[in-house]
Amino acid sequence: MEGLNSNELQQLQKQYENRPMTVGDWVGSILLLLIPIANIVLLFVWAFGGNAPLSKRNWAKAHLLILAVVFGLYIVIFAAAFMIGLSSLW
Repeated sequence: MEGLNSNELQQLQKQYENRPMTVGDWVGSILLLLIPIANIVLLFVWAFGGNAPLSKRNWAKAHLLILAVVFGLYIVIFAAAFMIGLSSLW
């Protein structure tokens, strides 16, 4: 890598970012998401770290968006159930 100039390095990085994900890459990514707490950290790293291929970055951003919506729904449902429980006490 010592003989490469900055344009060549940028070109190599762009090629890496645009490369297609293989089945093995996807299987490895999904298996890593099975690890509690690390899965959220990995999603943020893949989505906003900049080193992951473009398809993986977009997938991680979509996954984080879905998780945020589901978490929001859980909060609304929990709050509604809590309020119903409180109202039954009066």
